[in-house]
Amino acid sequence: MLNFKKQLIITIILLVVTILFFQFSNVDVWVENLFYNSTTHTWLIDRDNKILKVIFYTGIKKLLIAIAVMMLFALMVFRNSKIIKEYKKGLVIVVLSAIFVPVIVGGLKAITNTPCPKNTDIYGGVYPEVKVLDSYPKNFHQKKRVKCWPAGHASGGFALLSLFFLFKSRKNKKRAIVLAMVIGWSMGLYKMMIGDHYLSHTIVTMLLAWLIIIIIAKILKSNDFT
Repeated sequence: MLNFKKQLIITIILLVVTILFFQFSNVDVWVENLFYNSTTHTWLIDRDNKILKVIFYTGIKKLLIAIAVMMLFALMVFRNSKIIKEYKKGLVIVVLSAIFVPVIVGGLKAITNTPCPKNTDIYGGVYPEVKVLDSYPKNFHQKKRVKCWPAGHASGGFALLSLFFLFKSRKNKKRAIVLAMVIGWSMGLYKMMIGDHYLSHTIVTMLLAWLIIIIIAKILKSNDFT
């Protein structure tokens, strides 16, 4: 049985430590340099590559939305069936996570005003290298807000960590976590390799996703949801 209080505390601590670690280190730039060719001024993956874009961006996004919609449909139409009743709480957690994880991460992106790697002067952009807790230099005139922290695209993949609460056996719970991590990180790495996000953006999204999921699960448990 998951200890919600322990998970909540550990996740919050990890989130704070992660933010501070990347705030006061240059690890993000060091990692992102691995994906950028300073001679040709190109990224490891071409964002215009249609096949990779379908697989790791548009395609996976549509698939995740379709899965959430199908689960919601099953909850509404087949709510009296035996299997839906058995897995109802888990299905609700997955559907709510599919909604709230991207919405909350997207909300943070809208207010943090942090540039993507491709936006910064390090990689040919016009923005200074500003981290999430930094302020822009007074002499920098910002024409429009940027929305790059945390990683929004990967949030849909990491929302699948909620599958942990859908399955019953320990083996299937582990498989669900592995699946969610593979999907979340494949989406996150794709965006890193085209210059849209730093490593820290993706890690923060992963931790935020789990934090939101355990809060949703705890609320449903506290209200004896069945």
